[in-house]
Amino acid sequence: MPELLKILGYAVKVGASDVHLTVGSPPAVRIDGEIRFIQADPLSPVDTQNFVEEMLNPKQKETFYETGDFDLAYSVSGLGRFRVNLMRQRGSISIVMRHVKGKILDFTSLNLPPVMEKIANFPRGLVLITGTTGSGKSTTLASIIDYINERKRLH
Repeated sequence: MPELLKILGYAVKVGASDVHLTVGSPPAVRIDGEIRFIQADPLSPVDTQNFVEEMLNPKQKETFYETGDFDLAYSVSGLGRFRVNLMRQRGSISIVMRHVKGKILDFTSLNLPPVMEKIANFPRGLVLITGTTGSGKSTTLASIIDYINERKRLH
């Protein structure tokens, strides 16, 4: 049986943004937008079931089995955090895991326009950060929140 920690360790090592675990296919990673299969046997329903059992506490499992989908953050010592989406698909469990980078980059490192600093200093209002999957929405939001937290005492 494939071990989840080995798959995640490999994903982090090769710089993958996502891990895809689907019954009937080998584990896959997304690198620079391209899906690449890991050299492994196709996953079985038991494999994905075991991954769910490993990641979720009893209450979360109950919710997942009732609704058929579940989102969570999963932390692995030495590897970091992963945003996880679990879903029932064609009678089995599919899992997508996005590696969340630990270091928050500043506006300059992200090549954000100077107007972002101005927006981050607004006392109130609504700002929408939109884009396609993998375009940097969460990274941008983390940078804005970090900027605000370093300069203001808000909550």
